[in-house]
Amino acid sequence: MDKTTRSVSLSFLSIKNFLTVEVFRLDRIGSFLSPIILPVFFIVFWQVFAVRIDNSIVLPTVHEVLDILVKPTANLLSIGSLIRNVLVSILRVGLGYFAAVLIAIPLGLFIGYSKKVAEFIMPFVNLFRPIAPLAWVPLVLAWFGVTSIATIFQIERGSLYVLFNNIKVSMIFIIFIGAFFPILTNSIYGVKSVRKTLIDSILTLGANEKDVLLKVLLPAALPSVVTGLRIGLGVAWMCLVSAEMLPGSLAGVGYLITHAYTVARTDIVIAGMIAISFVGGLLDWIFQKIEAKFFKWQSMSK
Repeated sequence: MDKTTRSVSLSFLSIKNFLTVEVFRLDRIGSFLSPIILPVFFIVFWQVFAVRIDNSIVLPTVHEVLDILVKPTANLLSIGSLIRNVLVSILRVGLGYFAAVLIAIPLGLFIGYSKKVAEFIMPFVNLFRPIAPLAWVPLVLAWFGVTSIATIFQIERGSLYVLFNNIKVSMIFIIFIGAFFPILTNSIYGVKSVRKTLIDSILTLGANEKDVLLKVLLPAALPSVVTGLRIGLGVAWMCLVSAEMLPGSLAGVGYLITHAYTVARTDIVIAGMIAISFVGGLLDWIFQKIEAKFFKWQSMSK
């Protein structure tokens, strides 16, 4: 190969490497920009529309809402700061959600494993599954009234009383109902999707029913259970505002939104909605990371 041919080959090779690097760089820029294009357009449209309306009660501007979000510890409408109300809401959701987890997962494992248990329980469970959590409100108020966690544990004074007196049993029940059925349904599906040969194999080797549940069914059903946990948490978080509209609520982001609406503070309403969206999105992101880290094998097997 003469010098001219070698020079041309090297030139083409350098151009090819340059184009490859540029394409890779543009692809990375595109993957970074694509998720934020729609939010940016939405914010711009919101700002333009709010300026044209020029009525903060109908639609406040972006900077009016940002003034609240960048000062999460500022007192709002004399019912506490945004961050305090969000933390109260997280505590309420946590209690109702974990109550649902403690009941739904074991029940789902037994229903999925035993046909007789399924035939006995599922017709009864299916009667209640189509009922929306909001439909329970009249009954819940009749059953529990304004009974709080502080009343149950006989906490009568101090900072714990202030905190737990705001957590009504009726609110926890509404959140529990919202989370219970998605977790139960996915737990049942996870157990039923386990190959029967795995169960037969461990039984042949002398395992008992407890070993089948703990060493075969639960590990194999975990991906579906985690999906149910993720969906159940999302539904529980959506039930939050409804739960915090019940009588006796004096704190929480749902209560803050409702109270702000009654005094025509739409900026606080939107700030509360953004806070709910942010916390819910953060919790969902955590579950996605858990699925990606511990159940990567499931997606690879598809």
